[in-house]
Amino acid sequence: MKAAVLREVGKPLEIETVAIGKPGPREVLIRTKAAGVCHSDLHFVEGSYTHPLPAVLGHESAGIVEAVGDEVRTVKVGDHVITCLNPYCGHCEVCLTGHMNLCISPETKRPKGGEPRLFKEDLGGGTGPMAQFLNLSSFAEYMLVHEHACVAIRKDMPFDRAALIGCSVMTGVGAVMHTSNVRPGETVAVIGCGGVGLATINGAAIAGAGRIIAIDRMPSKLELAKTFGATDVIDASAVDDIAKAVVELTGGGVHHSFEAIGLKATAEASFKMLRRGGTANVIGMIPVGTKIELHGVDFLGERRIQGSYMGSNRFPVDMPRLVDFYMQGRLKLDELISRRIKLEDVNSAFDELKRGELARSVIVFD
Repeated sequence: MKAAVLREVGKPLEIETVAIGKPGPREVLIRTKAAGVCHSDLHFVEGSYTHPLPAVLGHESAGIVEAVGDEVRTVKVGDHVITCLNPYCGHCEVCLTGHMNLCISPETKRPKGGEPRLFKEDLGGGTGPMAQFLNLSSFAEYMLVHEHACVAIRKDMPFDRAALIGCSVMTGVGAVMHTSNVRPGETVAVIGCGGVGLATINGAAIAGAGRIIAIDRMPSKLELAKTFGATDVIDASAVDDIAKAVVELTGGGVHHSFEAIGLKATAEASFKMLRRGGTANVIGMIPVGTKIELHGVDFLGERRIQGSYMGSNRFPVDMPRLVDFYMQGRLKLDELISRRIKLEDVNSAFDELKRGELARSVIVFD
């Protein structure tokens, strides 16, 4: 199959021919139909997070089940599916207590020393294993995954929109509804209006937030945020202190803040803009080794700061519901897609992510 491979940090992805294995027990072979180009992929390209190389990148995707291995119970050949980067075993402590997004059981991966899911034939006639990225590797024509890394959805859902639910939309909407439990009438601030931030704004609107403040440095993204449900916008390039601006705008701070960039300064600001009893949620991927600093006295007001991983999802339940929300017109996905590209254009999509120009590029496979 054709795949986009990261061989060296800081270098463009290379389009190569890669071999993929056959489905083993509990495994599913998926023909990729669409894959979003996410900032999380860029973090690994740039080296702020590390991953074994060479690797086929991509983790936000949708496709059609082509084949299944033994013991597969959740999907069948022909099903349309959305993938999720956090496969779950279903019986460990975190799964049984309702936190399946935190499952790290090794049984959803192939055993070490066995045949890899992805490999490359080398010039010597042997084979070289390739790392599977975030349990998926969706910048490729096919994906071989554990059955608990995908969920079947209704067949009238467009694949390019469905792919977005696989990461950015689940992350943003889930952070609102699950991680922070936003209630009707409460106030929300979202820092960063990229794909995840816009989904967070949309999720806050669906949850019934009374006031939703969007914060970004690009006027075009702030205008887009209004279409997703923002009631107020703050141009971060026009104020000295975004936390102070939020506190002044709301007369004391917000109930919930969401940091959707992954920077020290914005993570700290997300905490400072809270009202007493408020909760800050760090959704962005802060680079490894970065520390954030907070004023200890602020905790006396029962302010909280917490992480959110993939929206604290229960994706087999959540993703089909989000599909229904889209089909009902409540979840905005069409507006998230800035352009549709071919696999060969993936590096230009990363360049646009670096410039912060677009919400989402989606790779569409014919």
